[in-house]
This record gives sequence, C-alpha cells and structure tokens, in this order.
Amino acid sequence: MRLLHMNQRAWDLTSHIDHCENGNGISKAAKGLLPAPLLQLCAEIFRHLKDRTEAKDWEQFEVRRMLGAPERPLMIHGFGVPGNKGQEQSRVIIVMEELGSQNGNANQQAAERFQFTDREQGVVQCLAKGWTNKEISCELGIAMPTVKEHIRHIMEKTKSTTRTGVLAQIFRS
Repeated sequence: MRLLHMNQRAWDLTSHIDHCENGNGISKAAKGLLPAPLLQLCAEIFRHLKDRTEAKDWEQFEVRRMLGAPERPLMIHGFGVPGNKGQEQSRVIIVMEELGSQNGNANQQAAERFQFTDREQGVVQCLAKGWTNKEISCELGIAMPTVKEHIRHIMEKTKSTTRTGVLAQIFRS
C-alpha cells in the first residue's frame, strides 16, 4: 500500500482522524503514516477486490465509514479499482467528507427531537461510527436481537428505512 496523492485538506482531515483515535494530540499523519481507520478501510477493500474479478462486480462497490469525534464527524468512502494485471496493480480511492462542525450537539439534539432512550442513543453513536450489529452488540454488552430491535425503533422514530437514512436524519441541518 503506497500513497499516491493527497491534498492539504486531506492531510488535515487525516490528522483529525488520528487525533480522535489516539486522543493524545500526536498526529501520525504528520509523520507520513495514515491513521489506522484508513489503513483498515484499504485492507477491507483489498479483501473484497480478491473476490471481485469481473468489472461488473466492482462497478458499484463502495465501503463507507463514519469517523472522528461526534462534534466533527467525517464520512469516508473507499472505492476499489482493480488493475489489469491482478491485485498488485489495484488501487483504492478514498474520499473524505467533513459533515460539518455545526453538528457538534447532533446526538443530543437528535435524542431530544426523536425521543431516543439512552440505549438507543448509544446505538446511534455506534451507527455513526459505521459499526456492524455485532460490533454494536460487543461494545454495548447487549445481545444481537436487542441491537436489531433498537435499530428498528430508531428507524421508526426517524422515519428511515436504512442505517444511512437514520444518520442523514440525525446529521441534517
């Protein structure tokens, strides 16, 4: 994995990701290393590229994650572009999008607006990080069916049918 290009704004955002992950203010991005969440995203995309050998299999392929602190969330989109000479020629394109600092109290405002319980609010925070139901279950110490039930209630309260729709309702202006 070799970094081919990154503009200054992207370096700033990777520094923000690294700061949130470490909590110590020391930026690995400034030392030339990408933060672990970006490396994990790349590794996941490369795993998927191994299974997707035909162009029709990867045209719509995208991996998305929410990163960063709740007061300054980032959405990262990763796309795999297979090379014509196998995986060693493959590329990963990552697009980072800052959702805006105006959403600083988005979780609290959402909890009030949608009348989330404390547990539902915890599930929403995990959804915002892009976690799977299993990861949410482990983090909150609850059973998988309970996670699914909380997500169902959250979707009903936000009038959403997808996890992304829930986040769109919560982080909208």
